[in-house]
Amino acid sequence: MGEETTTLGGIHISPNAVAAIAYHATMQSYGVVGLAPKNLADGLVHTITREPTRGVSVHYNGEDIDIDIHVIIEYGTRINSVASSVANTVRFHVEKALGLKVNHVNVHVAGLRVSDTD
Repeated sequence: MGEETTTLGGIHISPNAVAAIAYHATMQSYGVVGLAPKNLADGLVHTITREPTRGVSVHYNGEDIDIDIHVIIEYGTRINSVASSVANTVRFHVEKALGLKVNHVNVHVAGLRVSDTD
């Protein structure tokens, strides 16, 4: 992914590193209670490996970075506002950390969670 060559050597950024940054930025966003697996197979892999970037996929085609995030949102919050906030937060943190432009951040709302009212 983001490859740069300096006089001291090369710098290569893994898509997993970008996914980890996006994961932490998402979990800091208001209204997000968790990330959901993209599909059943991804859910099974997560339970076995405890990979921290579940629910986040990064696509890099040489110029553009596209990030897909599958979130679970707290019931009672505005879904559109939370999704927009997540997209902006992830874009800001990834661009700040890497210095590369993020093309798209797609937020998929996979579910809602109702908190205990007790």
